[in-house]
Amino acid sequence: MASSQLQHSVQSTNLADILERVLDKGVVIAGDITISLVGVELLSIKLRLLVASVDKAMEMGINWWEHDPYLTTRARQLTDENQALQARIERLEAQIEAR
Repeated sequence: MASSQLQHSVQSTNLADILERVLDKGVVIAGDITISLVGVELLSIKLRLLVASVDKAMEMGINWWEHDPYLTTRARQLTDENQALQARIERLEAQIEAR
């Protein structure tokens, strides 16, 4: 029984090491899917997948999550503020047109 526990522990460590390496270096998977019927392209899908740590992604210049309103509180606040300002501008323009 001790032998199987030791083997399981070694396999877990190897998996953890592999995951750490993948996140540290990054992995890109790319592919294109095209569905055609009688020579007419009906659907084209381009797949791009990047698996990396946040630090590695930021090194590569990828930081979309910092400005996504669904992922950050500050971005949500900016979106709400932007909508409020747009509504205010519309009200002011309506008042100017009314005069």
